[in-house]
Amino acid sequence: MRIVVDWDKCTGMGMCESLAPDVFEVDDDGSLILHTEEVSQDQEAEVREAVAACPTEALSLEGPIDA
Repeated sequence: MRIVVDWDKCTGMGMCESLAPDVFEVDDDGSLILHTEEVSQDQEAEVREAVAACPTEALSLEGPIDA
């Protein structure tokens, strides 16, 4: 499974970072940093929660989960 970011919608509010800090980080200037685009099974639940919590709907998931 891969994380897709709509960079035009992302405002750097940090909801994703608070729910999945190993995957998402908001830099001091408010820009989103993805530590990985590929989601492992261990990360799936927190990443799904982070994607669902994004207030601007800038995050989405596509494809199967990586083993």
